[in-house]
Amino acid sequence: MTQVEESIEVAVPVSVAYNQWTQFEDFPLFMAGVERIEQRSPDLTHWVVRVGGTTREFDARITEQIPDERVAWTTVAGDLHQAGVVTFHRLDEARTKVMLQLAHDPHGLVETVGDRLGFVHRQTIDDLRHFKDFIESRGAETGAWRGRI
Repeated sequence: MTQVEESIEVAVPVSVAYNQWTQFEDFPLFMAGVERIEQRSPDLTHWVVRVGGTTREFDARITEQIPDERVAWTTVAGDLHQAGVVTFHRLDEARTKVMLQLAHDPHGLVETVGDRLGFVHRQTIDDLRHFKDFIESRGAETGAWRGRI
């Protein structure tokens, strides 16, 4: 199992960063490989992603969600296995540190080789950079869900 920990500073208030992260259906706008996400209930999402040229589908359950602090999840069905947490740290009124921790279990030869070559780690860094560019260029979130799980 691969463990990835990365963080990035974004020039938006913590509530803006957090609110945007709760808009799972917008993830394809800044996450490479994510083709579609359907929010099926407050704590269940269905993902369609491209990994190593192959389409994968899985369901992820949000196991903890605390506004402006954290969102944690784990896969519960499908052919991709991972768990993670993203936390939001207020640096000042206009800056937030977004920290992502991900445990990923590669599936099959292509994913295992890609994982050993650092693909998951590089993709995580790129996705965080794209999130930064996306939210900073907008200056506001596309929506928000402030519920607790």
